[in-house]
Amino acid sequence: MFFVKFTWIIQVLHAVKVKFAVSDNLAVKIEQLLPQTQCTKCGYPSCHDYAVAIADGKANYNQCPPGGQEGVARLATVLNQPVIALDTTHGEERPRPVAFIEEEFCIGCTLCIQACPVDAILGAPKQMHTVIPELCTGCDLCVAPCPVDCIKMIPVTPGKTGWAAWSEEQAQKARDQYAFRNQRLLREKQENDDRLAAKATAKLKALEQETAQTAEEIQQKERKKAIIAAAIERARLKKLEAELGNKS
Repeated sequence: MFFVKFTWIIQVLHAVKVKFAVSDNLAVKIEQLLPQTQCTKCGYPSCHDYAVAIADGKANYNQCPPGGQEGVARLATVLNQPVIALDTTHGEERPRPVAFIEEEFCIGCTLCIQACPVDAILGAPKQMHTVIPELCTGCDLCVAPCPVDCIKMIPVTPGKTGWAAWSEEQAQKARDQYAFRNQRLLREKQENDDRLAAKATAKLKALEQETAQTAEEIQQKERKKAIIAAAIERARLKKLEAELGNKS
């Protein structure tokens, strides 16, 4: 009886493993058919997440306005499903736009830079920003955060919409830019965390060298040491968690 149950468990685990492998493989194929604008109009934070959702049956394959009706047809083919209409509740198919910053009105707040998923905007705090047209995917994500409404989306492919206004080469470039930006943000966050951890360690050492005379001073010193030590430990655990996440 035990052997039968054990065999059944192994079979179930194998079936789950196969299911996830098939789903992952399908997600890769789906993602390759998406325009990689990273616009989030589909309802997911990235083209990759949308592809995974489609593969898992959690999202429909007609939620990508940048891909347009041709994009729906491409996805229908790989999914062996009928071609259905683009769901316009996620946005209309349109000529591809490029963001344009009216520089005389730009206040250098950097909010558009933070919003751009492909690092297509150059600028610095309190300095004029500008868009690199060749990198812009027309995602619109920089428009809403602008506090002075100085960003306009300018159509650059009149008469051409969806995949007719975009190319496989541009999609791959956008995907690379998106990955590069994510890696940059992770690196900058880690560098900032390391700086803060180094400051905390230095502060703890300096605190240990301080002389405390009264019972109240000793208690205050120990309390500060405990707070700083706890902060250092949290930083260590976060770094370890990030490293393990990168390996998985």
